[in-house]
This record gives sequence, C-alpha cells and structure tokens, in this order.
Amino acid sequence: MEVTGRVKVINAEQQVSASFKKRELVVTTDEQYPQHIMIEFTQDKCDLLNNYTVGEPVKVSINLRGREWVNPQGETKYFNSIQGWRIEKLQAEAPAASTQVPPMPAREAFEPANNYKEEEHDDLPF
Repeated sequence: MEVTGRVKVINAEQQVSASFKKRELVVTTDEQYPQHIMIEFTQDKCDLLNNYTVGEPVKVSINLRGREWVNPQGETKYFNSIQGWRIEKLQAEAPAASTQVPPMPAREAFEPANNYKEEEHDDLPF
C-alpha cells in the first residue's frame, strides 16, 4: 500500500529499548479532506528519513500492522499501526502554463461558409 502527500512532521529517532528504535513521519494527503497520517519507521528504516524535509511531496510504501493484547483485567484490546518501509520524493507539479491549450482565435479570423447547402450529402459518420 502507498500513501502520497506532503511531509508535515519528521520526529527525532526514539530508542524504545536496547534493541528497538523507531522514527515517526506525518504525511498530509492531498485530498478534498486532507488526512494527517502518522507512519512509523523502525530499526534500520529510520535512516530513510534523513534526506527529507517538511513540505516535500512524497510517496511512502507502507504495511498495516495489527496486534492483540490482553490487559491485566482480562479484556482483549486491539491496536493498529502503519509501518513505512520505503519513501520516495515526488516531482513537484509542472507549472500550469506548459499544459494550457492555446487561446482560440478571434471570430473574425474564420471565414464564413458561403456555399453551404444543408441537403448535400456528406460522408461523416455522425
């Protein structure tokens, strides 16, 4: 699965235990209702975030993870996490001027059809 958007937050690396470290990234999606998605990078994947800055457009490859936990009172709880395993910079969108259609010439640039007869047959399929 993938998440695309702009980097909103890159947190510092956290050493959770002697053998486990993680780093959190927040990506804001480019949608009608933008979402702020927190993605965890763990262990050696933490270093993938070193070359990114806030505001950059990115595509992050993710895995959804789920865990079951039984608390001391015997209640079962479920937790989800989003783990990142790859991140890529996206190209900034090209300026709109390069994709615009040229303007329509003025009406005076077209000659009127003087010899048009509606009853003449043409071979157009529509």
